Amino acid sequence: MKIEQFEDKSLSHYAYAILSDCEKQVVLIDPARDIAPYLDFAKANEAKIIGVIETHPHADFVSSHLELHQNLGATIYCSKLVDAAYPHQTFDDGDVIAFGKIKLKAINTPGHSPDSISVILEHEGKDHAVFTGDTLFIGDCGRPDLRENAGNITAKREELAAQMYRSLREKLMVLADDVLVYPAHGAGTLCGKALSDANSSTIYAEKQSNWSLQKMTEEQFVKALIEDQPFVPKYFSFDVGLNKKGAPGLASSIQKVQLLKPEDLINLEENTVIIDTRPASQFKSGHLPYSINLMENGKFETWLGSIISPEEKFYLTAENETVLQKMIKRTAKIGYETLIKAAFVSNFGAIKTALLDIENFKKETSNYQIVDIRNPNEVAEHPIFQNSLKIPLPELRERANEIPTEKPIVVHCAGGYRSAAGSSILENQLAQNVTVYDLGNAVNEF
Repeated sequence: MKIEQFEDKSLSHYAYAILSDCEKQVVLIDPARDIAPYLDFAKANEAKIIGVIETHPHADFVSSHLELHQNLGATIYCSKLVDAAYPHQTFDDGDVIAFGKIKLKAINTPGHSPDSISVILEHEGKDHAVFTGDTLFIGDCGRPDLRENAGNITAKREELAAQMYRSLREKLMVLADDVLVYPAHGAGTLCGKALSDANSSTIYAEKQSNWSLQKMTEEQFVKALIEDQPFVPKYFSFDVGLNKKGAPGLASSIQKVQLLKPEDLINLEENTVIIDTRPASQFKSGHLPYSINLMENGKFETWLGSIISPEEKFYLTAENETVLQKMIKRTAKIGYETLIKAAFVSNFGAIKTALLDIENFKKETSNYQIVDIRNPNEVAEHPIFQNSLKIPLPELRERANEIPTEKPIVVHCAGGYRSAAGSSILENQLAQNVTVYDLGNAVNEF
């Protein structure tokens, strides 16, 4: 028996392959959009992928369960509460998938969502591991506020938080101390708030160190879980719906993205956002109108789905063909490839971004309107400029008109990635009235 963990760092996502050596069969849990790594794993082990388990309809990424079923004939398993629109077999309390010396046992663990399940792996008659989806993380548990307006079953966050309290204590903490814990996410995900950098743990270790498993009343737990949760990106409810239906195959969907040649760019539709993925220095030296600088490094998918709503079409551009294809594929991780109006390579543009004189800014910060686009919890933990206007990046496009334009504007985040996007947003919306600067990574000097 072998457990293989697959990590997508940009989405802080873990998928799993469980291999029966004797039967040469594989069952996947919470697979990402791109099926290539799973096919490679199966091929390397001369095995066949026979099943795919969805622990819940994911909000933060698009799963490949339907493509794996259509291409390989793999059976999809999920809770009956999902009311899935794709071909599937229900997998709830008491249900078992047996192959080789392995038994995968479903337990319903609502809390993150009403239809969440966890999967216990029994090997040779002994519980060996539990795959907890977005229920139990390393150091934390799943947030309860993503299904108030999404999915087949909706529920208030207080109700789901109470269900989480019981799921953790009645379903997971009762497992043997040496059972390994494999979650669907690690540190950096927006599906929780205080995750560890570790990619696995044990029930015993979590009992000792995970705040959500400590002794407290249900009321205390609900209050602690609900407070200070991170923002909800615009794309989360869209992905829940797409995963409930089942996404089309990655390759076929990407092939539908229209690619433009340089001579076609004169026909770009005005007032349509261009997502420019080039490095900030290249972007600032020249870019096209209506461009937002969302660089390829960093958590591109999360910020794309936080800035652009699922109802909005956009252009996508990159510095060369190789990067462009990579960024189309990354866009598809959250199901946004269908929103790409067209994609093209671009290294030019008539609009140049003004560069901030850092030394002058340090001397006279009061001469500038400073806009802090970090998240509220970041601002509370580490204030930087006392008189800054605080508007989180996901809200910036909608709230730009709140920013006074009597002084030049300086945009900052925590390290420079988000401020590149934020300053370009304000440049689009306010440049006729005021100069917009990006503090970039110089924020580290303050």
